[in-house]
Parts: sequence; C-alpha cells; structure tokens
Amino acid sequence: MADITHLPMEQLQDLECCLDSNPPWAEAILLAFQNYILMLGTSVMIPSWIVHAMGGSDGDKARVIQTLLFVAGINTLLQTLFGTRLPTVVGGGSSAYIYPIAYIITDSSLQQISDPHERFIQTMRAIQGALIVASSIQIILGYSQIWGLFSRFFSPLGMAPVVGLVGLGLFQRGFPVLGDCVEIGIPMLLLVIGLSQYLKHVRPFRDIPIFERFPVLICVPIVWIYAVILTASGAYRHKPSTTQNSCRTDRANLISTAPWFMFPYPFQWGPPTFSAGHSFAMMSAVIVSMVESTGAYMAASRLAIATPPPAYVLSRGIGWQGIGVLLDGLYGSVTGSTVSVENVGLLGLTRVGSRRVVQISSGFMIFFSILGKFGAVFASIPFPIFAALYCILFGLVASIGISFLQFTNLNCMRNLIIIGLTLFLGISVPQFFDQYWTPSRHGLVHTNAGWFNAFLNTLFSSAPTVGLIVAVLLDNTLEVERSKKDRGMPWWVKFRTFKGDNRNEEFYNLPFNLNRFFPPT
Repeated sequence: MADITHLPMEQLQDLECCLDSNPPWAEAILLAFQNYILMLGTSVMIPSWIVHAMGGSDGDKARVIQTLLFVAGINTLLQTLFGTRLPTVVGGGSSAYIYPIAYIITDSSLQQISDPHERFIQTMRAIQGALIVASSIQIILGYSQIWGLFSRFFSPLGMAPVVGLVGLGLFQRGFPVLGDCVEIGIPMLLLVIGLSQYLKHVRPFRDIPIFERFPVLICVPIVWIYAVILTASGAYRHKPSTTQNSCRTDRANLISTAPWFMFPYPFQWGPPTFSAGHSFAMMSAVIVSMVESTGAYMAASRLAIATPPPAYVLSRGIGWQGIGVLLDGLYGSVTGSTVSVENVGLLGLTRVGSRRVVQISSGFMIFFSILGKFGAVFASIPFPIFAALYCILFGLVASIGISFLQFTNLNCMRNLIIIGLTLFLGISVPQFFDQYWTPSRHGLVHTNAGWFNAFLNTLFSSAPTVGLIVAVLLDNTLEVERSKKDRGMPWWVKFRTFKGDNRNEEFYNLPFNLNRFFPPT
C-alpha cells in the first residue's frame, strides 16, 4: 500500500466545497432557506409523536414545534459563531431523547392526572427540569476540556466506522418511512438523484449550477404539488389510516392550529419540576447526542475541507451544545439539541460549506417560528418527501466516515477486524435493543428502576455510541505502539492541538478577536 499519510490534506480530498466559500448574497439566502426546509423533517416528526404521547392537542403540537425551531435557530447561531464554527445546523428532534422522554411520560405520578391538557403541561415541566439538569453533562465535559482529552483516543481508524454509523444508524428514517407512501417517496428520490447528479453540470441561468446547488428547493415543491393533487383527487380516500397520515397533505393540522404570531419565552409552560430519576435518565440522551454530534462534526469538517476539529475546538463545541440543551429546557422545546445529520449531508450534496449560509438559515428558523402560520405551511410537508432526501444524505454522511480509511492501512488484518466488528456491532446491537421497544416495555433492560432502564436502553440503542465504545476500546488496546502508522496517526496527530496545524486558526478562530480573551489551551 502506498504511504499517503505524509501528503498534504488537499491532495487527499477532492470534495469541491470549501468552509470559507461565501456565495453571493442571493445564492446564500436560497441555500439558507434550503437548509431550513431540510431541518423541518425531524423537527416536526419526532416532537409530533412526543406531544401525542403526552396527551397534547394539535395546538400544543404547533406551539412546541415553533418553540423548537426558535431555540434551534439560536443554538445554530451560537454554534457557528462561538462553538466549533463549522457550518452545522443544531436542531431539535433528536431520536436520542425518545427513551428518557418515554420514561418520563409513563411516570405513574403524571399518568394519574386525568385532564389531558394538565397532564401535558405537567409532563412538559418534568421534561424541562430533566433537560436543565442533564445539560450540565455537556457543559462540564466541554468547558473543562475533558471531552477534548478523551478525544486523544480517537484515530482515523476509529473515527471511520463511528462517523459511518452516524449516517447508517439512521436507516430507519430512510426507506422504511419512504415506503409508507411510495407514490410520493419514490418520485422524490429519483428526482433528487437525477437533478443533483445527472444534471449537475447543466447551467441554464448565469452559469450557476442550479440543479446541483438547489436540489431540495426544486424537488420538494414539485413532489409536494404532486402530493396535493393526489390528495385532492381522492386517491387516498379509501386507504388505511396509516397511508393517509403519511401521504395526505391535509392531515398535519399545523396550519389551522398554529397562531399567526407567537414569541417563545423561557418557562412559557410554567416552572420546571425536578426529579432525580428523570434527570439521570435524560443524562443518557445527552451523552448519546454528544457522541453523535462529535461524529457529525468530523463529517462536516471533511465535507468543508477543514482540518479535523482539534481537541480544544471539539470541547468548545460540546460546551456550547450543552448551553443549547439548557436553552431547550428553559424554553420547553420537548427534546434536546444535537447536530442535524441531514444538513451535514447537504454540505456534500450542494458542495457549499459556508458559515454565512448556515447563519442565515438560523434567521429563517427564528423568523418562521415567530410567524407561526407561515412556518406551519412548510412544516406540513409529508414525511416521505423528507425520507427520500434522508436516503441520499444519510448515505453521504456514512460514506464520508468511510473516507477516513484512506489514511489507514487496509492491508492490515488488525484494522480490518476493528472496522468490521465496529460496523457490525454498531448496527446489530441497537437493532437488538429496538426489538424490545413496545408501548408498555420501553426497551430490553427492564428492572424496577425506570431511570436505569432508560439510561442503558438509550446508550445501547445508539449506533454511533456503540460504535465509539467498540472502536476506542479495540483501537487503543490491540498492538497500539506497533500500529501507529497503520492507524493513520502520523496524519492525525498534528490536528490534536490548536497550534498543530496553521490552518486551524483559519478555520476555528473565534470572531471579533475573542481569541485574545479565550486563548486555545
């Protein structure tokens, strides 16, 4: 195998997008709106399920989604300004929080409340309290640099399957959801592939590759209108309720229930309530989101032709993500924050990695969360349309993880065993745990301590978390000293520290000359 570890990173990457590329303002605004549309999928789907399980009304659901989008806009802006500074969208609606929230919802003290709306309010306050306490995990691990110190155990060999599992671990949001309405899901999938790949060199307007830059903005309206026509023509009139909920464009009830104007504010649901069990359970979700976000940051840095985030920058990003979870708890957005994997994949699909674009998209999140009716129009897009996009974008993120293997020796049997075992267990173990998810059981671990059940079920239902445990353990215990070159460490080690590579300052320096007051450690 040729020794590539000494080559400059530019010779090893040909992804054709750049972190500091700032497209013209008109193009940047369109790209930002595209990011906003894409992040609506999970931001609507998961909170909708949670609010329904909490006994909330359609009006409560609309209010929760607006709050989630408002806080997501703030968190995205903070992360791109003061966190990792990578062009990543920090959204809500993470599936990592489902197990702890399900545990809180089924708490006997809350289930005893007979009035559905009052039960919803009290459950929301309990979730807020758990998020506020659990956010301390990321804040402490981030700002104390502990997570950065732990990242010394990372290597290209270990990160390749972990980042790959960030994409592959979300496969259930892809074709399984698309298959709920193949009439609109398959056309969407084929249309995006056709425009973004086969017609990417066609430039009908001002030499701008519009089909490559704006596949979401072009394809979503076309298929959405097609879905409206199918709904209006009565194509789903006698179909099962599951099909109608997935395919029809008039089932979300978001437009009719969303207020024209709503400005989210802290403690809008009332004062949070605190419980040790709820908080411990929620800490598992915060740990999982931290691992998943770390993988997403690695993928975003590759797609943006940036250096892998040094330990100091990674810790800084996790610390600000903890602040984001704290804001989620204060405002009551029902779930905690994590990096939006689909928006990371969009960096590669559009080949534009610009902070300006992501920061403008945060403005769209805040704007449309305040003007509820307008935001609800976009939030009512059928989920199979998003699922078709996920099939492409999650797969792209997975392939970015695999691309880290170019810095390792794939002729080394040690490396092949670690890669294969990490990928297989990372997919197999969460699938095994998910088999035991039922409305009454809530996971494989089923003891008398509900918080303990939620904690372990959450950790081992996350593909990246299982992958990180396996990869770090094996990569740092099997023939470590003799395998440094095979693991890709000669290329990786210089990016561990902020001063290790001159390009780190270009990518990760704080704005407004703040590095004078917060020097890298």
